[in-house]
Amino acid sequence: MCTFVETPDVKILLDAGVALGPRRFGLPPHPREYKALKERREIIIEAAGQADVVTVSHYHFDHHTPSFTDWANLWSSAETSERIYGGKIIFAKSFKSMINFSQRRRGWLFRKMGGRAAARLEYADGRSFRFGGTTLRFSSPVFHGGEGSELGWVLLTIIEHGDEKVLYAPDVQGPASDGTLKVILGESVSMAIIGGPPLYLRDFRVSRETIEHALKNLAVISSHVPLVILDHHVLRTEDWREHLGSVFESSMDAGHRVLTAAEYAGKPLSLLEASRRALFDSDPPSREFIRWTRLPMRRRKLIKPPI
Repeated sequence: MCTFVETPDVKILLDAGVALGPRRFGLPPHPREYKALKERREIIIEAAGQADVVTVSHYHFDHHTPSFTDWANLWSSAETSERIYGGKIIFAKSFKSMINFSQRRRGWLFRKMGGRAAARLEYADGRSFRFGGTTLRFSSPVFHGGEGSELGWVLLTIIEHGDEKVLYAPDVQGPASDGTLKVILGESVSMAIIGGPPLYLRDFRVSRETIEHALKNLAVISSHVPLVILDHHVLRTEDWREHLGSVFESSMDAGHRVLTAAEYAGKPLSLLEASRRALFDSDPPSREFIRWTRLPMRRRKLIKPPI
């Protein structure tokens, strides 16, 4: 969900992270997924070079870049992290409150490692910052998914300049939480960038009822917000559109739009992870790549995949 936002006053890189789903359908990521990962990482580094501010909504590795080497999942290294965060103003979620154990540890490590290269590191929970005519605000922590989610909490980001107001809501999973829905609606934004519900986890890690409730909340948002950019976990299944009929209907009835980030950017939608089985069938990886995938993960992280 990494997003670059520019106003006349400040350039902001939201959640400078990218990651692959390690295994899906019993298969590792396809070489085409690794090529996309490498390309996205390079784009993030380039965007960071232009940015004044880099944000961290929470400490999952697809939302920030750690300072360790991991070519197998993140295409990351200490050098990569420094190129992204070095000399920047960082607004990050606090690792001391409203955070689960794993993210508390990651947040502490981020401060000690990646954050030390920053020009300034501020914990942004519930705070507001001004850059000329631009206001950058962060919500109090909201649930990463439904009420009481074991995945912890995230920060919403609101960027306001003149008559334009954009809200960035990563990993709210719909939102699945009514409390998060209330916060989003209360902002009266012109654009909302939202992490949609994880349809691929339905009846597995997330109940059918939770998914349906998240879709209902998303339909409410689409009827109130002129432009919704829908992204992230909702796109990890090929038939995602079939589940969002009520969302698109609510949006159309209000004269609004719901688009993916790719559609908004005028680019084709490329659901590589969701198509992993088909990729392995139609474009079998090389023997060298297969041998690499059979290495222990600790070794794979240290060796770039042969793509």
